[in-house]
Amino acid sequence: MNVTHFAMSVNWLETLTLYFSYPFVRYAVIAGVLISLCAGLLGVTLVLKRYSMIGDGLSHVAFGAMAIAAVTGLAPMAIALPVTVAAAVLLLLANERGLIKGDAAIAMLSAGALAVGYLLLNVFPSSNTGSLSGDVCSSLFGSTSMMTLSASDVWLCVILCAVVLGFFVLCYHRVFAVTFDERFATATGLSSRVYNFAIATVSGVVIVLAMKLVGALLISALIIFPALSAMRVFRSFRSVMICAAIISVMGSLFGLALSLLFSTPTGATVVAVHMVIFGIFSLVKMILKR
Repeated sequence: MNVTHFAMSVNWLETLTLYFSYPFVRYAVIAGVLISLCAGLLGVTLVLKRYSMIGDGLSHVAFGAMAIAAVTGLAPMAIALPVTVAAAVLLLLANERGLIKGDAAIAMLSAGALAVGYLLLNVFPSSNTGSLSGDVCSSLFGSTSMMTLSASDVWLCVILCAVVLGFFVLCYHRVFAVTFDERFATATGLSSRVYNFAIATVSGVVIVLAMKLVGALLISALIIFPALSAMRVFRSFRSVMICAAIISVMGSLFGLALSLLFSTPTGATVVAVHMVIFGIFSLVKMILKR
């Protein structure tokens, strides 16, 4: 049995090595690592600010924007990125001014954008959309694999992720203050509103990037699970952010590897791995309590 297990391990390793010899696989891994790192950091802030479900609303907005891009033949990122960021800012403004409560606004965006996107793909089919069912499934649940990324896609991902990471590194203390106590942060002279808008903008960018990896319906899981897993064991903000970033990257890498080995949908596999990690960390918490 041990010899059989060893042979299987060697076979899987050889298969992964063969896959990584192809440039498009390396592109997928680079993009997946960067997106997961940003999602892990963002998730901690969103969970602590009770904005966990913002991922659902914004991801559906991104789906609607990508549907518009597919119908009109425009570049998906050129439409989805500004539209999603604008929707994130509008959500924040509506919540601040009490026009519509946050959860109600997110629910309206989720249902409305999803319906509009699917309607556009049905009413205005074009050669750019290809197979309607395949295109919708890919957008909602992530590509069957991430092997559609080009070198330009990866470079755009690198640039945007560098901006997001730079924001968290350079503004760490301000993000910490705004996350835990906005009133105190404002009293000390910090412009909470500016940093809330910055967090909303970062959320829009990360969600648009993550659509390639896990799709519109699974983005919240990619953002929330690493943060919740880290919070099972760690208590300080810095420790939770570092742990969440590591969990997010490792979970996505393992999910991508399993997806390659067993030809399973990338997005669903990555989320399933994060669910398992959350279960492990919850078990560790129970052991530590005892």
